[in-house]
Amino acid sequence: MQHRIIVLGAGYTGAFAAGRLARRLRSEDVAITLVNAEPDFVERVRMHQLAVGQDLRPRPLSEMFAGTGVELRLARVTGVDADRRTVTVSDAAGSEELPYDTLVYALGSGWNSQGVPGTAEHAYEIASRPGALRLRERLARLDAGQTVVVVGGGLTGVESATEIAEARPDLDVVLTARGGFGDWLSPRGREHLRKVFGKLGITVHERTAVTGVGADHVATADGTTIPAAVTVWATGFAVHPIAKATTLDVADSGQIVVDGTLRSVSHPDVYAVGDAAMMIGPGDKPLRMSCASGLPTAWQGADAIAARLTGGKLPSVPIRYFNQCISLGRKEGLIQFVTADDRAVRAVLTGRFAAHFKELICKGAAWSVANPMLGLPARRSHITREPAATGSAVKGLV
Repeated sequence: MQHRIIVLGAGYTGAFAAGRLARRLRSEDVAITLVNAEPDFVERVRMHQLAVGQDLRPRPLSEMFAGTGVELRLARVTGVDADRRTVTVSDAAGSEELPYDTLVYALGSGWNSQGVPGTAEHAYEIASRPGALRLRERLARLDAGQTVVVVGGGLTGVESATEIAEARPDLDVVLTARGGFGDWLSPRGREHLRKVFGKLGITVHERTAVTGVGADHVATADGTTIPAAVTVWATGFAVHPIAKATTLDVADSGQIVVDGTLRSVSHPDVYAVGDAAMMIGPGDKPLRMSCASGLPTAWQGADAIAARLTGGKLPSVPIRYFNQCISLGRKEGLIQFVTADDRAVRAVLTGRFAAHFKELICKGAAWSVANPMLGLPARRSHITREPAATGSAVKGLV
């Protein structure tokens, strides 16, 4: 009987994990099912580009996984029973329960309103394609001189503000940051960020907490009201809520607590990858929600599953950071080099070269996901044993 592997979510990490499993295991031994609500792979790191009117290359999942042995199931995940080892999915035909032997949970994350009043009713998000398309339509209807307020001074907020300002120089773009502007960067990185924002005419409100969003303004903690024809909410991400409703061991964030091989610490037949995983990395710090840590967790989790099924060696490559790649519109970029635990160092790359570097990273990530059977030679192995029902991962992995 085939070992049933279900992968939930076909974003960067889920699609990559499904493809890597197909390359590592023989199709006669395993049945791999990839469940996703949308028919296309979405380049989430480009949603700010989509929002300003740029068209992205379509990547149908049916074409990506044709001939791989991975079965694509277009449906919405509505529940997981980790004790009974079943997943409930829903589509136009109704609901169905799918049994699994191994589950790869890669449902990822979405926008986080932070519970701020008015955000859900009035703000726009770019954590998803529907959200980016909704913002795209709204921006296209704005008249010259109207104000767009981007709330959030992190990577998503910075990329969104610069993309909008470059594409629509006739608009007044404002960014609010709860802390210091670019305070996670090195001094050289902050200097370049301020230089680009100045050239694009973006107004920055540092150390400004937004406490409410209205139809035509945002309110701040100090009582200031900032006019806003459009408010873009980019204050971080929140994970999909399904895991928290299960018996899986989850962190306060709702992320599934995993060991060094991305295996659930409470249910050894469940693996979580990407934003859905609470994994401790270098410096004893949780990995941040990002593509930079997402793809490494996907290949490490997939290889760990394959190793346990085939009696192979568990992966032992530490997951660490190297740089933060930031697009500042289409003509400018910033590459901030970091330590293994994601702290900025002095070295940076800036300008057009940095923009090209970021574009190369984005294209490489999309290519690796969209071509699951290309790249390194496949090493398919037969299943020699079922994974142990109990036990912990090898110590010392990060």
